[in-house]
Amino acid sequence: MTGNGTGDTEALREEIRRTRVELGETMEALAAKADVKARLKESAEQAKERMRGQAAQTVARVRGQAARGAGMARAQAYEKGELVRAQAYDKGELMRRNPVPWAAIAAGAVATVVVLMIVRGRRR
Repeated sequence: MTGNGTGDTEALREEIRRTRVELGETMEALAAKADVKARLKESAEQAKERMRGQAAQTVARVRGQAARGAGMARAQAYEKGELVRAQAYDKGELMRRNPVPWAAIAAGAVATVVVLMIVRGRRR
């Protein structure tokens, strides 16, 4: 302590200044908490951003699933096409190696036409 008391006065003034700063900060915090409209608006903005993020994730997931599904469908269609081509080739080979059934069918068709022509000719 100094003899003229200026040390204590300066310390008190510094303490008062700090207390005022703390009080100002406390008042700002209380005012922010008391501003319900601003808090609701901020909360709504945060919720909106969360929803946008979730929607973007959902869209990306659905697009990925659709792309995978389309790829699988293409692969299955290609495999089915290959199977049908192979079966058609096998049937063609069978007909080329054994033309007798087709020749018999053709001969039967010709005989049927001839018989029909004869029957029609007799009716006239």
